[in-house]
Amino acid sequence: MDILLTNDDGIYADGLWALHDRLAMRHTVTVVAPDRERSAVGHGITLDRPLRAEAVTVNGRGGGTAVSGTPADCVKLAIVELMDKRPDMVISGINPGANIGVNLSYSGTVSAAKEGALYGIPSIAASVHGRSGRHYGDASKFIENLAEKVMEEKLPFGTFLNVNLPDLPASGIMGIRISRQAITLLSETFEKRRDPRNQLYFWQGCDNQTTFEHPETDGASLCENYISITPIKCDMTDYDLMGRLEKWVGDL
Repeated sequence: MDILLTNDDGIYADGLWALHDRLAMRHTVTVVAPDRERSAVGHGITLDRPLRAEAVTVNGRGGGTAVSGTPADCVKLAIVELMDKRPDMVISGINPGANIGVNLSYSGTVSAAKEGALYGIPSIAASVHGRSGRHYGDASKFIENLAEKVMEEKLPFGTFLNVNLPDLPASGIMGIRISRQAITLLSETFEKRRDPRNQLYFWQGCDNQTTFEHPETDGASLCENYISITPIKCDMTDYDLMGRLEKWVGDL
């Protein structure tokens, strides 16, 4: 396969290169990733300044292109300008920290895979639970196996896979669950502070979510040490509501 590999943590991130090293054993891998961390930028693209793309080598492990934009920018630029032909697959990750529940709306990792799906390319977003990244090797092996299976079975246009793995050795994982996205809002906080000039500012944060509204959700599966795979559709239309909505507007 010809694989486009990207992320939202920047081109020097360990998770990206762990996955690269695994995939490059059997596949052709092109790395196009942000030149710095771009976590939580969602599906934003850059329109107010030029995008710059610079070839880099990372610790002798491989070369890639660092882009001065978002993860979605990276996928667009790679497909349209940087690659000689469209990739067979787009993989985004491996992200340190789960991308589950409402975080899918904010995640640059997930949005890069979504961008690939919008181009009609089979795409996977991959994340591990926690920040230590102790088991990127086992996670990378699983993602490679999944990617090869996806190429065999195909995905519908506009659908990609969001994959979250426990940061455990393969022997410690309970299994695989096909999960739905949780939509419960996180418990959010804003810490109020003042700078040395007495100007007010805020640090946004949230509590780690450990309970979920349904055991079939992505977060519940992950917290029980299962690999969670969620098929995500780019089409956000609520088809069930369309008929009712036609009746509502008919009375206006």
